Amino acid sequence: MAALPAVPALCYTPVFRRFPGEERVMNISRNLRLLLAASALSASSALIASAPSGGGGGSAPSMSGPQYDAAAEYRKGMEALQAEHYPDAKKAFEHVLTVAPEDANTNFLAGLASAGVGDLKAARKYYERAVHTDREMVQAHQQLGITYAKTGDKAKAQAELDRLNAMQQKCGASCAKAADIGKAIEALGAAMASAPQARLETQPSLLFASAADGDRAYLDAVSLINDHRYEAAIASLQAARAAFGPHPDILTYLGFANRKLGRYEIAEGYYKAALAAAPGHRAATEYYGELMVERGDKAGADHMLASLETSCTFGCAEADELRRWIDAGHAPAQ
Repeated sequence: MAALPAVPALCYTPVFRRFPGEERVMNISRNLRLLLAASALSASSALIASAPSGGGGGSAPSMSGPQYDAAAEYRKGMEALQAEHYPDAKKAFEHVLTVAPEDANTNFLAGLASAGVGDLKAARKYYERAVHTDREMVQAHQQLGITYAKTGDKAKAQAELDRLNAMQQKCGASCAKAADIGKAIEALGAAMASAPQARLETQPSLLFASAADGDRAYLDAVSLINDHRYEAAIASLQAARAAFGPHPDILTYLGFANRKLGRYEIAEGYYKAALAAAPGHRAATEYYGELMVERGDKAGADHMLASLETSCTFGCAEADELRRWIDAGHAPAQ
């Protein structure tokens, strides 16, 4: 496996780069500030080709390109939230959710922004969506419970406290989330005792991973994937996702790592999310096609290959690799 290229100590957005062998590592190649400054149109020209229409065993992502660049809007919303510009933050996160409606982090952040503008009904809705997607999201359970308490729904607030207590019992004293769960239980308990004067948190310090932190987590994931340590890679990719939002490269490699662990349905979900964020994303299209080969869905894989051949006017490595998979009927020998 080729060594990773040197990376400047600046904040960049992840982009795929091909190396010899089946597994690809990612190179940090475009400044995140450029991503934030770019319009949806210019971002689309860099990342998005024609949209696949689906086929075989998988339903298709939308044929139309996203109206907003989800990763750029996510960082915009994070910056606005940190600056306490809650209306701007809410608007940015709502833009992200038009592209990635099930993203738990974005729904949670939209809830914080809604709380910041005093819209507790909207905040509750977003927190509920966050915990529906990620049942282990401690801070979302905390803020949802506090919102219930503040709006007078004691039964639902107690239900959230019960969930946090169950999480604490399952977690024990030494798991990674133990401290967070303990703080959430304390905060929610205090809120229930003082509601409706409970304080709504709109800037939890644990949430805001910097772009530099995201870069480090992303590069850690690259190394872990190269070492076939997929569970650890998933944890690092989730940390990067907290910083960068539903970036299609991160989503694609979450799919890749889960696929390597045999979690095909989870992997498929990430590939679809990547293609929803960036229709025609070549790596996501190729990897989704490879998953279809592994599942025996040749028609679906052929469709993914046709999508690549349409977007790669003069040929591309992704199409060549997927063609090898289809011809072999499984992972080809390296």
